[in-house]
Amino acid sequence: MCGRFFREGVTWGEYYTWLNIMEIQGVEPPEAHWNVAPTTIQPIIRLNHDKSAREMAPARWGLVPSWWTKPLKEWRALSINARAEEVAEKPTFRGAYRHKRCLVPVSGYYEWSVQGKSKTPFAFRLRNRRLFCLAGLWDAALIDGSEIQSFTILTTKPNDFTAGIHDRMPVILRPEDYDRWLDPASGDPSGLFEPFPNEDMDAWPIGPAVGKVSNNYPGLLDEV
Repeated sequence: MCGRFFREGVTWGEYYTWLNIMEIQGVEPPEAHWNVAPTTIQPIIRLNHDKSAREMAPARWGLVPSWWTKPLKEWRALSINARAEEVAEKPTFRGAYRHKRCLVPVSGYYEWSVQGKSKTPFAFRLRNRRLFCLAGLWDAALIDGSEIQSFTILTTKPNDFTAGIHDRMPVILRPEDYDRWLDPASGDPSGLFEPFPNEDMDAWPIGPAVGKVSNNYPGLLDEV
């Protein structure tokens, strides 16, 4: 699974250049966050069909499907991740997979390697150190009179580089594939679910401080 990620701070100008999103007036760009955890509100990129353009929107990490109407606290599913092999059929995700795909902008993510009773956290990022996007799904549920917008991150089988650390990895998209993923009219996107190439990724062990969600500082990425 992908249960934590980090995002460096960039300007609106950098977001516009990188993701070609609609301009947002009077709002500060998302702050850097070095330890993003489930249930927090994070930026996603999706299509605004009325304006035929990409937009950035806030959403809760942990997808709640549109058909859920009971109180949010009663939603017990672990829906921070969706297995790419199952999204087309699984009730929680299939509606969003067909109509509400999104990008999740990140600088990298964390995973834990488990050896017996020992757990070692690792940081993963691209070798070029650029920000990149994970494949996500979003949905909107009307709960207690309020609309809850939420998202999940797709995972796939690991590449050879990450397999020794964890048995899953997030679906990492290349910029040239963003349109294909976001637009439901572009056809079957399952070809994008292949593991990201080994040679484009980097990973290193980090300290246990990342395990505490209140820790949020650049030093979490220091190699140990």
